[in-house]
Amino acid sequence: MENKRQNYHRFLRAAGMAIVLCLLTILVIGLRQQANAPASDGLTGNWVVRMPNADGTERLTYFNLKQEGSRITGSIRVTQFYYLIAESTGGAEGFTIIGTMKDGKTDRRVQYEGKLVGDELHIATRRRPDAPLTEMVAHRAPPGEGALPARIAPPALHKVRDNGLARTPPMGWNSWNKFAGRIDDATVRSVADAMAGNGMKEAGYRYINIDDTWEAGRDAQGNILTNKKFPDMKALSDYVHRKGLKLGIYSSPGPNTCAGYEGSYAHEEQDARTYAAWGIDYLKYDWCGARTLYTDEEMPAIYQKMGDALLASRRAIVYSLCQYGRLDVWKWGADVGGNLWRTTGDIRDAWDSMSRIGFGQNDLAPWAKPGHWNDPDMLEIGNGGMTGAEYQTHMSLWSILAAPLLAGNDLRNMSPQILAILTNREVIAVDQDKDGKQGQRVWKSGDQEIWTRALAGGALAIALFNRAKDEAKVSLRWTDIGINGKARLRDLWAHKDIEWPGPEYSGTIPGHGVVMLRVGR
Repeated sequence: MENKRQNYHRFLRAAGMAIVLCLLTILVIGLRQQANAPASDGLTGNWVVRMPNADGTERLTYFNLKQEGSRITGSIRVTQFYYLIAESTGGAEGFTIIGTMKDGKTDRRVQYEGKLVGDELHIATRRRPDAPLTEMVAHRAPPGEGALPARIAPPALHKVRDNGLARTPPMGWNSWNKFAGRIDDATVRSVADAMAGNGMKEAGYRYINIDDTWEAGRDAQGNILTNKKFPDMKALSDYVHRKGLKLGIYSSPGPNTCAGYEGSYAHEEQDARTYAAWGIDYLKYDWCGARTLYTDEEMPAIYQKMGDALLASRRAIVYSLCQYGRLDVWKWGADVGGNLWRTTGDIRDAWDSMSRIGFGQNDLAPWAKPGHWNDPDMLEIGNGGMTGAEYQTHMSLWSILAAPLLAGNDLRNMSPQILAILTNREVIAVDQDKDGKQGQRVWKSGDQEIWTRALAGGALAIALFNRAKDEAKVSLRWTDIGINGKARLRDLWAHKDIEWPGPEYSGTIPGHGVVMLRVGR
């Protein structure tokens, strides 16, 4: 009996060892197969990078990847951009992908390098070739999360009724050039306080415009929400209105704004009603995210949707089109309800940027008229990148152009010189002339130019510009610009009348400077 028990136990031990050996063999085979398996199982899937913003929102980047052997395909969606992966090398242990997207006539490219670490996707990119690497970590996201919404076909074109606003170019302030994503409720209130108290309001400035990054997501009914920087937009609007000023806001016809926040796509009418309920007086509508769904040729129809929506809101809201002059917007901007339209890319606080943009507006004069204005972008006066003479040129040129005057500096902290430039009422009177005729170049020799603008009542504004670094003498024969007799002559920066100089006027102009004159009453 004892021998039977021992034999039975020996059998059990042998069977157990066999089972263990079998399991170990299966495990080893499995590990070998996993080691030899292609990396596609690791990279394939939807990945998201979540980077928190200080305002309680997140900056999201989606990598929807599929790997087949050594080939990685898919898409990358980040802020306003949607790239299709066009080139790839490597695999889970280390890869490079290049995404491309069509942006009007431009082909945009982005490059990411990455590797799979456990179940995290470690990724790095450079915003510019000379910039340091930006590193991030992506985690798996549910399939379909972050996908572009379905495309809504553009509506048929029709002419949007004139809203009767902006009979002279809008004057005010915009938050972006100085504050960008740092703008918040407290800053807007304090800027409104400054504008109401420093003479700018009396000089004609009215609009306090909030640019990008005020948005959160939407509630269950689809209503746009503000993020924690702007706890109560209606209360803010009421505050600005009590100052005798007006409040502007920003959005995009795309799913996302330029900074990646919530756009108005598929919610145009709803957002317009919300703006009206908040007491908004001005909308800057920035193309940005719309290019992921629409071509430039579809712009008029897409901008028309918001033009109709603003009219239907029954509130007087100035409509500012921001799409960088694409598709010759000056030819159709008024027809879609626009009061002003950007004619250029973004301005910088630098002489080369400002002068290139400003002096490049000459051919657009025929499309400016009361209620509808060419917009060469916001003022950089006071942001520190140019000299006082250059800022005077900036103000003079924009006024000759009948351009909107939207200050972009910190109104709470300006030097007397900057305030004097922004509030020069004689120059502002040229900008705000009721006839609304945009000025043009009448003479050019090297770096010196003369521009004129016809004013109401037969007067003429004249700006003599010196685009050279060194001072230069510029002369003007009155007969060359159609003045055949003696008239009142006033220097608008010196604020004094000038004795009639005879058949011509000559002045020595500092480098990058201007002399601005008014002839006639």
